[in-house]
Amino acid sequence: MLGNCIENVRKNVPLVHNITNYVTVNDVANILLACGGSPIMSAEPEDVEDITSICGGLNINIGTLTKSSIEGMFRAGRKANELNHPILLDPVGAGASALRTNTAVQLMEQLKLTVIRGNISEIKTLALGSGTTKGVDADVADAVTEETLDQAVQFVKQFAAKSGSIVAITGAIDLVSDGEKCYVIRNGRPEMGKITGTGCQLSGMMTAFLVANPDNHLEAAAAAVCTMGLAGEIGWGRMQEGDGNSTYRNRIIDAVYNMDASTLDKGAKYEVR
Repeated sequence: MLGNCIENVRKNVPLVHNITNYVTVNDVANILLACGGSPIMSAEPEDVEDITSICGGLNINIGTLTKSSIEGMFRAGRKANELNHPILLDPVGAGASALRTNTAVQLMEQLKLTVIRGNISEIKTLALGSGTTKGVDADVADAVTEETLDQAVQFVKQFAAKSGSIVAITGAIDLVSDGEKCYVIRNGRPEMGKITGTGCQLSGMMTAFLVANPDNHLEAAAAAVCTMGLAGEIGWGRMQEGDGNSTYRNRIIDAVYNMDASTLDKGAKYEVR
């Protein structure tokens, strides 16, 4: 059951190296602490190899790129590969600019990635090597719906098999596949899209799940997606009159903090195809 995955995070307290964007860095750190992990943030090229060496996994997020941080991503990634640490790539805004697209594609080609996690537009961009997105949000034309679900499942399986990575597409319906199986997940609330950084938070938390569950990365990735979506449901249920998106962000983090295996197993909404 997926609940075992979050139990393993809390037991092992995985240390995660995050090269993430400055818009959401604090929220990524807090959700890692909430789920039972421990965060380190460093993007400086001269620092990243030492930092990633003492961590168990690497979370790379391209949301606010600089020449220095790009160098740090590759240096940290090569060191993580040497140490056989899991690496997650979050290709934020791939398709919105040549720099983002090219950086994400090069990271995918030059590093052995455990998971690639993004919205459908970003993942399609990586699969095609080019594309367009509306900023960092998925283009509505790309949305995974009940009507397009069969095609989307086939697409994510094919891209996972081709890339050699687990691919996680998050949106109204989430898909997580290793090329053979695909978790179709229906947890979450549409209001989560009004908070900056829920995807970035998920990437950090998912990396902790990967580190703590080395023998079952697919289930770990799916469990992280369910945890985040369920936290969104629980947090929304606790909103009071006058609360807004800032309060909702905190309630989601609190819901992760209080999540246990039983809550996750009871609340996870998924099927495997």
